[in-house]
Amino acid sequence: MIVHPDSAPEPLALSFSGGKDSVLALAALHLRKQDRVTRLLTTVTREYGRIAMHGVREALLDRQAEALGLPLDKVYLTADSGQEEYEDRIREQLLDYRAQGIERVAFGDLFLEDIRAYREHQLAQVGMRGDFPLWGQDTRRLAEHFIDRGFCAVIVCVDTEQLAADFAGREFDRSFLSALPTGVDPAGERGEFHSFVYAGPLFSAPIAFVGGARVRRRGRFEYYDLLPLPDPADPQSG
Repeated sequence: MIVHPDSAPEPLALSFSGGKDSVLALAALHLRKQDRVTRLLTTVTREYGRIAMHGVREALLDRQAEALGLPLDKVYLTADSGQEEYEDRIREQLLDYRAQGIERVAFGDLFLEDIRAYREHQLAQVGMRGDFPLWGQDTRRLAEHFIDRGFCAVIVCVDTEQLAADFAGREFDRSFLSALPTGVDPAGERGEFHSFVYAGPLFSAPIAFVGGARVRRRGRFEYYDLLPLPDPADPQSG
């Protein structure tokens, strides 16, 4: 019998928002022996120093990546950026990945066909492919699996046209899921809410923060600000 040596895992980058779906996608990819996540990719609003759309401070994003043990690539966008600027900046990063030998980018998308098609088109333009490890899974079971595995997250943004503003700042737990109105996806896949994961099995240590102010932006989005606390493991952070 001929024994073939195991081939080296293929590197890929993960589109990372800091929310639960990104973390669940990372967990799913960790189970694959043939793949190895080597980079995290996040878009950040330059003027505010916050994760685009989610509104989480860049300092907390940095601590997430550190706790997950992965290098982080930030694509900076201006506050008034449009689609053209976004696509140009993302294309530059994708071309850099190609030069590093990375040919795939993974996403935590669940079921929105138009979003998946858009991402695959973007990647195809630079000769890359998409990977969707959570695609098609039942979102209620996925949300419960996140909680049951011991991950911890807080809701940082709510679209008040789909969900009441006071859901911002709540823990993503079974009580939260039970309180969601009919028609709101348990994973927030239609943009009903966004989260920040601060602890769990993949983290070397929990991320310390306190809740800050609530801010309404663009007329409909309720943000719950998170303020990073000094990291006891880092003497410079105090």
